[in-house]
Amino acid sequence: MGIGGIGMSAIARWFKAQNFVVGGYDKTQTALTLALENEGIDIHYDNKVGRIPTDFYKKAETLVIRTPAVPSNNMEFEYFEKERYIILKRAQVLGLITQDLITVAVAGTHGKTTTSSMIAHILKQAGTNISAFLGGITTNYNTNLLIGKPTPNIDKRPDVPTYGKHICVVEADEYDRSFLTLSPDIAVVTSMDADHLDIYGQHQSLVDSFNQFINQIKIKGHLIIKNGLDCKPDFKKILYIHDYPAAQELKNEVRIEDSYFIFDYKTIKNIKMQLPGFHNIENAIAAIQACILLEVPQELIKSGLESFKGVKRRFEYIVRNSKIIFIDDYAHHPTEIEAFLNSVKALYPSQKLTCIFQPHLYSRTQDFAEGFAKSLSIADEVLLMDIYPARELPIPGVTSDIIYKNITCKKESVTKQNVLETLKKCNLEILVSVGAGDIDVFVPQIKNWIETSNITE
Repeated sequence: MGIGGIGMSAIARWFKAQNFVVGGYDKTQTALTLALENEGIDIHYDNKVGRIPTDFYKKAETLVIRTPAVPSNNMEFEYFEKERYIILKRAQVLGLITQDLITVAVAGTHGKTTTSSMIAHILKQAGTNISAFLGGITTNYNTNLLIGKPTPNIDKRPDVPTYGKHICVVEADEYDRSFLTLSPDIAVVTSMDADHLDIYGQHQSLVDSFNQFINQIKIKGHLIIKNGLDCKPDFKKILYIHDYPAAQELKNEVRIEDSYFIFDYKTIKNIKMQLPGFHNIENAIAAIQACILLEVPQELIKSGLESFKGVKRRFEYIVRNSKIIFIDDYAHHPTEIEAFLNSVKALYPSQKLTCIFQPHLYSRTQDFAEGFAKSLSIADEVLLMDIYPARELPIPGVTSDIIYKNITCKKESVTKQNVLETLKKCNLEILVSVGAGDIDVFVPQIKNWIETSNITE
């Protein structure tokens, strides 16, 4: 139920790989659901009980997995409840899958997808038997799921280095307190900024939930957490603190050469990142620390980081030529937007930066309108789209205008219908599209326009 979600689709793929019959419902057909259909998964898009595939009327043999994004009044969900099917949340299933594996869980209001993907890639390149459930499509593997092989005999031998055993890397999602189903061996916490206040009500409740997650780390487990976060681990946990400065200070430690970010970490020197961004250096340091704890040799950590190409929609270059740079990014919180735009500015300090932004959720827009305006004002020009509602109903008085009025750079309100035509009138040098809604559907359209117009080399 909600099979097209990035986390749900990984679970679906995992069960398919284990030779289960898998089917699903989602309200919208996307590139991801089409990929699942091509992999042999039966998906339908109209919310009707009669569309449930015949195989799944065998109640005793069926597990129903639901994402919180599917409302409780969904007709198919109501049918499964009425008929007393076994129904579990995605996070509960992820907890069951990982409970007997060496598990690295990456949490945080920002950075968890990139950091977990970095760790998974380093381990994969190091030859580790790795499974990974990721919150984005990795560029290196073009998937959100890596599947290892069960090796119980090796996994229990004390003479085998940790990275030689079956390791599972998961993105631990704080939305709906989903990460509380996990008990990892290593937990990474990248950030605890206020977010999902529609669930938590206030920031402190979110912080409390993160601390509950931290205290579910297994005995003799490890915590990697960014310095300065409000962390309260119990005495049984070994605490590792990120020993790097804040992002602004980090700029002094990073070298930018030919659009590459280069940095040192202790005895690992001259790490040349394909993925730009000061925030991604922070993510890389967390990944390094996790892999050191997993006993991965340092030369393999360095080569893994340097070959990491990133995650779709995370600082993803769409067009890069002598006349225009076009980058797409998933940033949907003021802190993320600030980090992203500052990094773009550092890479291209003398060029005009144009940003198309689509706010995500009425509640998030209401909670952080002032922060959005401040972070977007880092750009030289902003094209502001309407709010993408996702799972929410409108909130009276909450529109993108409450952001727009406080943006201090050149700005224009746009709609889905006129965004491309408006863009064609802009003087473009560096263009970025930003947001977590359906703004990504415009990316190929913009790319096609750039490539078919005179904005080419």
